[in-house]
Amino acid sequence: MMEPTMNQVRATHSSNGHVMKDNMEKQIKIEDYNRDWVSEFEQEKTRIMTVLHGHRLYVEHIGSTAVKGLAAKPVLDIMAGVRHLDEVETFIQPLRSIGYEFVAHKEFPRRRFFRNGQWRAGTHHLHFYEFGSEQWKNQLAFRNYLSTHSHVRQQYQQLKQDLAEKHSYDRTRYTEEKAPFIQNVLKKAKEEARSSNGRDQCQ
Repeated sequence: MMEPTMNQVRATHSSNGHVMKDNMEKQIKIEDYNRDWVSEFEQEKTRIMTVLHGHRLYVEHIGSTAVKGLAAKPVLDIMAGVRHLDEVETFIQPLRSIGYEFVAHKEFPRRRFFRNGQWRAGTHHLHFYEFGSEQWKNQLAFRNYLSTHSHVRQQYQQLKQDLAEKHSYDRTRYTEEKAPFIQNVLKKAKEEARSSNGRDQCQ
């Protein structure tokens, strides 16, 4: 399915002033944490591994639905690690058979992205990175830091809820305005990791 061109997306306004794009962009809704997200990830991981059998993959649950207790958009983010991103081209057809569409994002040259679900309203996002790369490590660091720091997790939840209210139909702005917080968390995670490594070496 091809994504619509800019000419096909015409902005209109709802009665509450939010910008809507001919109902093509689904409203951003933050839901309470759902423990079923864990089992849904495991089921989806099995489906992915089945159609990509024979390939060596490392699969992780990332994003907000991977953090216990964190409210989130009900979209499962899945990260798969490969030795080389060139491998992913051979995955396009097998993944299409289970509903995943390859979406080219030139602004993220070190990632290959697949979406399951409608444009701007996907239910599953599959991100491929080179295993052990900085991008791979950052995804895990962010997830793990939120999982172990409840006050930061609460701050992130409040930020997302505020931005979902502010930019209900504008996913680009919603994502952009989360970025400074995410970068700050990554900085703290790396500082904590360095500090921990330093203590281990002194023991």
